[in-house]
Amino acid sequence: MASSMKGMWCGSQEHELSRRTFFGASAGVFAGGLTGLNRLKAPVLADELRRNQKRVLMLFLNGGASQFETFDPKPGRPTGGPFVSIPTSVPGYQMSELMPEMAQRIGKYTAVIRSIETKNGDHVDVPLYGGKPTTGVVKFPSLGCMLASELANPDSPLPHHVSFTNYLGQNFFETAGFLGARWNPLNIQPGRVKPEPPFTIEDSVVNLAPSGNKLPDFLTDEEHFKRGQLRSFLGKSFASENAYDSTLNSYESAYSKVRGLMDNAHLFSLEGEPQNVIDRYGRTPFGQQALVARRLIEAGVPFVRVNRGWWDHHGQNFEFHQEMVPELDIVMSALLDDLNDRGLLEHTLVLTFSEMGRTPYINSSQGRDHFPRMSVTLSGCGIKPGVIYGKTDKDGQEIVQDEVNLQQFFATVFQAVGIDHQKENMASDGRPVPLTDYKTEPIREVLA
Repeated sequence: MASSMKGMWCGSQEHELSRRTFFGASAGVFAGGLTGLNRLKAPVLADELRRNQKRVLMLFLNGGASQFETFDPKPGRPTGGPFVSIPTSVPGYQMSELMPEMAQRIGKYTAVIRSIETKNGDHVDVPLYGGKPTTGVVKFPSLGCMLASELANPDSPLPHHVSFTNYLGQNFFETAGFLGARWNPLNIQPGRVKPEPPFTIEDSVVNLAPSGNKLPDFLTDEEHFKRGQLRSFLGKSFASENAYDSTLNSYESAYSKVRGLMDNAHLFSLEGEPQNVIDRYGRTPFGQQALVARRLIEAGVPFVRVNRGWWDHHGQNFEFHQEMVPELDIVMSALLDDLNDRGLLEHTLVLTFSEMGRTPYINSSQGRDHFPRMSVTLSGCGIKPGVIYGKTDKDGQEIVQDEVNLQQFFATVFQAVGIDHQKENMASDGRPVPLTDYKTEPIREVLA
């Protein structure tokens, strides 16, 4: 019980007030029966409890964003490239000139880790799984699926895990592995437009909502409800004979979310958002998806991932980053400001990372190749802002201070949102599997 309660409260003065409100209402349940229970259902208190729920929003820069053109520049060095660095709100720490907005906000919101060693030099999803294999006897869950399973309210009609998959590059679809299908993400994929001659490459259309979150025109609400009843009726006899089948139970739970998804279809739209907020995020697909992600976080979805690709620039690295990094700067700063202004950032952890970094050397095509070391950021809930952790050498080739592996990074994420990183789940073969490897320790220096 203690571990569970620890995962619910940040410890801030505002959170403590909410805690007292909650227990005051709970006391009413025991002292006054249904009167107290109705207080828990009151809109004001329900909204307060929902706002104080921990959640995580991940900006995943798939393809391998360059740390040199973002959070670990090396100006004036042969590996540094053409961009200069600029001072930030953290004394002594400088960032790429391509990120002036975040340079002003680092000291207010964000910790930077410049010393992540991924042991990965290719386009694979391994970093999303903490370096664990995604095939074999034990199917390990991704970070997002683990966070969803730990943070979700099982009774919520909202999806537990939403992923805006890429309109460029690889998607890296996540799986919950042995945790079960109920924790798999709801993947919102881009639409495709077939090319017209003389063009041969498909175009993509950004989607902000899943295709099945609204009833088709030919189906009424009542008809949909009756179809659901029929499905349940036909499945009862099969379920009764397979009562202990975790996979079956997991899919049954996933099916039950369909109705809630349709009832909350408005969350996957920008309708009702003030024009100045939409403009602040920008009208790019990444900006629009990040804004919808904020809407989902605000509604109580515990984990949302937004992909932004494709950062794999083996040629013309600097031209591409000159376009893409300023967009990241705008979206990231707008998101953090927005969450903060709405009182959500103290309960929301925002992560920015990738599957790998880029090489210090610059190849003959003016590109940077695959590199296993990268920088990541953590902002908001449970994080000490302005901490710059880890250090690479003057050319960015080697980590010379405080190397961090993926399991340590994951442990830090879990601890930031109040989850015991050594908690054990039971794998499909009956063995206990901790959220992070035994004896893994989080990075205490970045934790509030």
